[in-house]
Amino acid sequence: MANIIVKNIGLIEYQKAWDLQKELFATLLEAKKKGETADLYLLLLEHPHVYTMGMHGNINNLLFNDEFLKKIDATYFKVERGGDVTYHGYGQLVGYPIFDLEQLKMGIKQYIWTLEEAIIKTIAEYGIIGERVDKAIGIWIEGNTPKARKISAIGVKASSYITMHGFALNVTTNLDYFRYINPCGFIDKGVTSIEKETGLKPPLYEVAKKFESNLKSLL
Repeated sequence: MANIIVKNIGLIEYQKAWDLQKELFATLLEAKKKGETADLYLLLLEHPHVYTMGMHGNINNLLFNDEFLKKIDATYFKVERGGDVTYHGYGQLVGYPIFDLEQLKMGIKQYIWTLEEAIIKTIAEYGIIGERVDKAIGIWIEGNTPKARKISAIGVKASSYITMHGFALNVTTNLDYFRYINPCGFIDKGVTSIEKETGLKPPLYEVAKKFESNLKSLL
């Protein structure tokens, strides 16, 4: 069984977390090139207001300019993950697994399925039924109906079977910030959170612990 070190970081600026991801990724890649086995990491954290765009995202899904970003106290980064634009902010659990999928004996599709399944199991503990939607990575509620709304986004990068980036689960997130983008490129679907669905306001560390347990049970 691969050794996974979980770091519950708390609130951290996006750039700092991105730098940490790249550092851990490089260490794992270097070990792999030498034929050595290194620890895998799961970073669980929260960001101040930030928008990130995937490698092949559509700039038209950004509904703001630099001046407006300052007004709403947010930042913007273009990053090397898949997927389109998404938002991270207070009250949202963000997870960055830096995993060697070969150590875990899984391919990228199985890895994404596993992340999704861990999120589905986590929100189920709050009485929420999450599901997958064809051609729309992430976790949805009533996903195949006109009321479809996204509770968790997933966007990953994998190189040499080593992963970066990951998922964002809306817990007590201010959903107004999604109004300034077409989340993940969708203009016909809404967003939601654990709080909006249930009225509950669980602390992020509690949700993080549940996610960690659910993910480890699937690996």
